[in-house]
Amino acid sequence: MGAILSTHKVTKRFGGLVAVNSFEIDVQEQSISSVIGPNGAGKTTFFNCITGFYTPTEGEIIFDGHYIQGLSTDRVTQKGISRTYQNIRLFSKMTAIENILVGQHPHLKTLWFEALYKSRRFLKEEAEALEESIRLLNFVGLSGMGDHVAHNLPYGAQRRLEIARALASKPKLLLLDEPTAGMNPNESVELMHFIRRLRDELGITILLIEHDMKVVMGISEEIWVMDFGGKIAEGTPLQIQRNPRVIEAYLGRGAASGLNLTEEGEEA
Repeated sequence: MGAILSTHKVTKRFGGLVAVNSFEIDVQEQSISSVIGPNGAGKTTFFNCITGFYTPTEGEIIFDGHYIQGLSTDRVTQKGISRTYQNIRLFSKMTAIENILVGQHPHLKTLWFEALYKSRRFLKEEAEALEESIRLLNFVGLSGMGDHVAHNLPYGAQRRLEIARALASKPKLLLLDEPTAGMNPNESVELMHFIRRLRDELGITILLIEHDMKVVMGISEEIWVMDFGGKIAEGTPLQIQRNPRVIEAYLGRGAASGLNLTEEGEEA
């Protein structure tokens, strides 16, 4: 279907530190892909460049045919990119429904004075937004929890609520930053099935950062590996599992040499 997101030589420097170094990917539309790498490799910084939190020092980011590097976060969201975070960032004192309503803000049309005087258009849009929030709450498996304050929800439910809020902005591309962090194995498997539903039922392209290799290898169609800000490998899960440079980045040179890998990455 073609690439919905392409990055060309994206680089981000902080003074003398190069956090992302000429990183290039092509994310195919309606695919599920992953960016992996050791802690501190630059993965979240790369996500921050895509979503407008950082402006790349160099390079280009093309989303759905448009250059988006340098756009503000709200403009990037309006273009069709949404995300979750490594550390859950819900509005903790607001209810689940209120969190999802906030996520719909980029697409609301009524003006401030219409809200002030409760115009007919405002009331209609408010009712539609509430209906959509309830639908999303049900879709992520939190039916009946709309009035629960976010910080009172169980950890796994908070993760799903954050995804529901991201879906409320109607993204074409959803970036998930360590979505299974803090989950037990059963919760991780359930989330894997849920991520597939997002792609299969909603047609959303998924790009995730994840440290759980069972999740990465079980769900990804394409994987890019970062180390020290640069790309050291890309390919299918099987290709990544057999790549000596990836094994070295995760396990160290001594462990990698101990595996006695052939040139093709297969163990001799």
